[in-house]
Amino acid sequence: MEGAVKLNLIQFSLVYLLLLIILFIMKRSKINRTKLLMVASFRMTIQLVLAGFILTYIFKNPHPIFVILYIIAMIAFSIRRVLSKNKELNKKFKISVALSLSLSGLFILIYFVTIVVGKSIFNPQYTIPLAGMIMGNAMTGVTLGLKTFTENLKSQRNKIDALLNLGVTPKKILLPFVNNSLETALLPTMNNMLGMGIVSLPGMMTGQILSGTLPTTAIMYQIAIMIAICTSVCLTVFCSLHFGYKTLYNKRNQILF
Repeated sequence: MEGAVKLNLIQFSLVYLLLLIILFIMKRSKINRTKLLMVASFRMTIQLVLAGFILTYIFKNPHPIFVILYIIAMIAFSIRRVLSKNKELNKKFKISVALSLSLSGLFILIYFVTIVVGKSIFNPQYTIPLAGMIMGNAMTGVTLGLKTFTENLKSQRNKIDALLNLGVTPKKILLPFVNNSLETALLPTMNNMLGMGIVSLPGMMTGQILSGTLPTTAIMYQIAIMIAICTSVCLTVFCSLHFGYKTLYNKRNQILF
C-alpha cells in the first residue's frame, strides 16, 4: 500500500471552497451564523497548524517533559472549556468536574498506551494522539451531561420543591436526574459505535489506511480506541455528576439551586 498523498498549498486551499456551500445554505435558510462559521474555520486552521508544528518538533525531539506539558495543556483546556459552559455550578461541583475529567482521562490513557498498545506513556507518537481522542470525547460527554443535568433541574424546579415538602431526601430526588444525564451523554458515542464500519469509516481508521497501515491493523486500533473513548466518557460523566450532585444540598436536606 502507498502512503498518504502529500497535499501542496494549492490542493489544500481548495478545500476551503466547500465553505461556500455552507454559506449558501445558511443564507437560504436565514441562519445568521456566518461570522461563527468563519471564526470557527479560522481558529481551527490556526490551532491545528500550530499543533502540527509543535508535534513535529516533539516527534523529532522526543522527551518525557514535552509529552507531560502537552497533556497538561490538553487537560487544562478541556477543563476550562467545560467549566466555561457551566458557570452556574458551585465551586465544589466545578472541582469535582475538573478532577473527574483529568483523573479519568489519565487513567484510560495510561491503561490504553501501556497495557493495550504496550508502549511507554512518554512515547509521543502514541500518547499525544490517543490523549486527544480520549480527552476530547470525554470533554464533549461531560459538557452534554452537565447541560442536560442543569436544564432538567431548572425545568423540574416545582416538582423538586414539592417532593422536598413531602419529605423526600435530596439524594432520591437528584439521583434520577444524574442517571438520565449520564444516559444522554453516552448516547452519541454508543450511536456512533452502532453505525461504525457500515455507515462510516472513523477518522483514526481512515488516517491509518491513508498512511499505508493494513486495514486489519487499523480496524483493531479503531475498535480498541472506541471502547476506550466510551469508557472514558462514561467514567468521567459518572464521577462528575455523582460527586457533583452531592454539593447541591446541605445537612438539613435543603437543595441549593
